Amino acid sequence: MDKSAVIALAAALSIAVSTIFPALGQGMAARAAMESIARQPDAAKDIRSTLIIALSLMEALTIYGLLIGFILAAKV
Repeated sequence: MDKSAVIALAAALSIAVSTIFPALGQGMAARAAMESIARQPDAAKDIRSTLIIALSLMEALTIYGLLIGFILAAKV
């Protein structure tokens, strides 16, 4: 297998994995937050702010994977 083909495959896998798993985590976190808000509506403000911080940290992982994918794709 050619070296550039391996690098292209690694770039594709890094983008795919770094997108799929944070998306699943964000969905689970949003579901749990909505259930928590439904149980305790008066705590919605605290739950929402914690959810936004957690979602931004998960999105940062996606951006790191995308950056690695771009770096690898530039080597092809």
